[in-house]
Amino acid sequence: MDRLCGSGELGSKFWDSNLSIYTNTPDLTPCFQNSLLAWVPCIYLWAALPCYLFYLRHHQLGYIVLSWLSRLKTALGVLLRCVSWVDLFYSFHGLIHGSSPAPVFFVTPLVVGITMLLATLLIQYERLRGVQSSGVLIIFWLLCVICAIIPFRSKILSALAEGKILDPFRFTTFYIYFALVFCALILSCFKEKPPLFSPENLDTNPCPEASAGFFSRLSFWWFTRLAILGYRRPLEDRDLWSLSEEDCSHKVVQRLLEAWQKQQNQASGSQTATAEPKIPGEDAVLLKPRPKSKQPSFLRALVRTFTSSLLMSACFNLIQNLLGFVNPQLLSILIRFISDPTAPTWWGFLLAGLMFLSSTMQTLILHQYYHCIFVMALRLRTAIIGVIYRKALVITNSVKRESTVGEMVNLMSVDAQRFMDVSPFINLLWSAPLQVILAIYFLWQILGPSALAGVAVIVLLIPLNGAVSMKMKTYQVKQMKFKDSRIKLMSEILNGIKVLKLYAWEPSFLEQVKGIRQSELQLLRKGAYLQAISTFIWICTPFLVTLITLGVYVYVDESNVLDAEKAFVSLSLFNILKIPLNMLPQLISGLTQASVSLKRIQDFLNQNELDPQCVERKTISPGYAITIHNGTFTWAQDLPPTLHSLNIQIPKGALVAVVGPVGCGKSSLVSALLGEMEKLEGVVSVKGSVAYVPQQAWIQNCTLQENVLFGQPMNPKRYQQALETCALLADLDVLPGGDQTEIGEKGINLSGGQRQRVSLARAVYSDANIFLLDDPLSAVDSHVAKHIFDQVIGPEGVLAGKTRVLVTHGISFLPQTDFIIVLAGGQVSEMGHYSALLQHDGSFANFLRNYAPDEDQEDHEAALQNANEEVLLLEDTLSTHTDLTDNEPAIYEVRKQFMREMSSLSSEGEVQNRTMPKKHTNSLEKEALVTKTKETGALIKEEIAETGNVSRVDMAWGR
Repeated sequence: MDRLCGSGELGSKFWDSNLSIYTNTPDLTPCFQNSLLAWVPCIYLWAALPCYLFYLRHHQLGYIVLSWLSRLKTALGVLLRCVSWVDLFYSFHGLIHGSSPAPVFFVTPLVVGITMLLATLLIQYERLRGVQSSGVLIIFWLLCVICAIIPFRSKILSALAEGKILDPFRFTTFYIYFALVFCALILSCFKEKPPLFSPENLDTNPCPEASAGFFSRLSFWWFTRLAILGYRRPLEDRDLWSLSEEDCSHKVVQRLLEAWQKQQNQASGSQTATAEPKIPGEDAVLLKPRPKSKQPSFLRALVRTFTSSLLMSACFNLIQNLLGFVNPQLLSILIRFISDPTAPTWWGFLLAGLMFLSSTMQTLILHQYYHCIFVMALRLRTAIIGVIYRKALVITNSVKRESTVGEMVNLMSVDAQRFMDVSPFINLLWSAPLQVILAIYFLWQILGPSALAGVAVIVLLIPLNGAVSMKMKTYQVKQMKFKDSRIKLMSEILNGIKVLKLYAWEPSFLEQVKGIRQSELQLLRKGAYLQAISTFIWICTPFLVTLITLGVYVYVDESNVLDAEKAFVSLSLFNILKIPLNMLPQLISGLTQASVSLKRIQDFLNQNELDPQCVERKTISPGYAITIHNGTFTWAQDLPPTLHSLNIQIPKGALVAVVGPVGCGKSSLVSALLGEMEKLEGVVSVKGSVAYVPQQAWIQNCTLQENVLFGQPMNPKRYQQALETCALLADLDVLPGGDQTEIGEKGINLSGGQRQRVSLARAVYSDANIFLLDDPLSAVDSHVAKHIFDQVIGPEGVLAGKTRVLVTHGISFLPQTDFIIVLAGGQVSEMGHYSALLQHDGSFANFLRNYAPDEDQEDHEAALQNANEEVLLLEDTLSTHTDLTDNEPAIYEVRKQFMREMSSLSSEGEVQNRTMPKKHTNSLEKEALVTKTKETGALIKEEIAETGNVSRVDMAWGR
């Protein structure tokens, strides 16, 4: 380095202790100032450039318009580059004219000029990538100013001491350089405007952290406004900021899902390679171990998803740990300075300033580390919950029988929380050994081999804590099993609370819950004892290490004297050593619980899923909305097929009814179209969006309006139409808050019919292409069912032109359908139009014979109870279809035609039809007797007489 700085009038040595340390007016040599001090900012920028470019390449925030601020920054960068090149050309000019300047005057301007060119280009590249405030460039300009302060002072002192300026040209260019660098630092503290083509932010109260500057992020100044507002008045929901885009679940969960999918693909690929057919010899077959199936690693998926956050937190933690060992060294120097009366006074001020600066930097970086690691923990928990929830939606029915809802809830609530709890301590896996090694190294320098006594204490305690952690892991596994059992039992109790109350089974179930809870508490108590023992040992460890180390140091040699420097520096190092040792119990406990949770989550995620390709949604026969070719479906692989040999083709815009006896597979057919059954063979094609109305209405715990909208934007006209056609307007008048009424869990404050109509209104509002309606009219009254069919489902309803698959038991709506699918025993027995199926006299005719008389009888009883006039009652008694009024001629004619067909079938001598006249006669006689009762006016007494009369008539018909 001395040869780099040359000799002569402008030359100097690289380092001079008498000039820099042992003097009352300290200064650095010109060689040191022109070389290393000028290179420090350049080295920093070039070292940070690869990581920063990688970050910018993967974070496109938009495009910032070229503003005056950006132009000024660019102009300053160009001027700084010009100043550096002017210095370089001046050196060449002196070389040409025989002055032979030192090599440092060529190297330094060249390095600084190239670095300034890089900084100028980086300013523009950041603008193109949408960076509003650059922390990398702020630190670069700050280092340039700090490193230029020493030459700024030295040149003035040198000119005053010499009485003249030795090199006026370089003196002038340096102060121009200093002014430009200082202006660049000031300008870099200002933010640019938001990116022009960034995604539109629709949040009314966005989080200010995303647009905060570098110093605002470093000092958390962006949070000050909310803290002041909370001081002035209690905070409300509208005061809280929205989540930033990077913290939202749709971003975080998708990243983890992609990483998990890669792990699954790698595992399946390795299994495929292992399963390649080979023909080994007999000995090889017998002696070769069975290959283990490779399972996808959920831990690797987590690490790959959050690698950037882990690396960032690790960098912060490393810098913070290294800064923690600076103060003990400065303390040692400060004690020696106090002990030396001949030391210069400025040493004390410099050491105090360095200790303050070190502590300040350590605090800033520590809080940045905490912010980074806790945000990562929040994202980690969000991602795990999202992945488990999505897995729960696609698992097969056989897995659902094994994994209860309570276990899934446990995975999302308890096991996901374990990862969030252990995340703040995860860096202790490498930082704790690093801190222990550095502390012991510095203690060795102070106390010598006596430091090994403390190491021996730490090593001896490791096996003890290992045994404790293994026992805690065993207890954790047992506790999670008891927790699953308790949550499963509590879910069953809450679901069947009505039956439990009616039968007064509270004490019995209370004892069962108490028994499980007692077993769980015993394990928690044992685990707490072990945790207390582990914590006590590790808390006592720093004290034992300090006591044993210092005691061994004093007693091993009489010449060893424990003076102030050794005592205080050793204590500060022991205090640093105490931090990782105190954290180790929490790390061990957290890792134990997280390992158990990791295994549970990984086992759940490796369960079988429904095939997403079992329903083809891209290719389908022209003109059809739903097609099934030779479809065979089952609910589980170990169960026989529920539906088999299905061949169905449903045209676009058709209204199709699916009928059949109970248990024939009507609801299973709808589930097969939704892809919720396992397809054994065949091809299923569904074209367009699908809306599904289940037999048991699914209601969210939110307002009625939110239940209908279901996350879609509000369209007032379509919303009002959905409410009107689904007969919900009258219900809105009854509900206390109208459509803003909060609906309880599972629709507890709605009746069964209201829940079904809300579910139907949700489907109507969705405006899908295909509607799968699983018997939605069974939960509503007959007149409401007629209204819904006419206004919604039927040919004149709002869904006219849409493809509708209606599962129903009501035969009064069948004549208005386009065609009917009749299921029997899991197969399609008949399919065609109503009249064609009626003439065919097959399964559909049998279905009508079984359901039509009962429906007629129920309709007769309802009409008789609601009749107010004697004449109307008589007309209803003589009518063959009492549930239709005079203003329904079309359906009335269809029913009369049906009864005539049934009469003709019975007259042909079929045995299975002989019961029909008997039932019909019985119903007519009952109506006649009820009419007679109406005439007498004594309802209760005549009902008793009526029963006897009916019995006698039945006996007469029996004879």
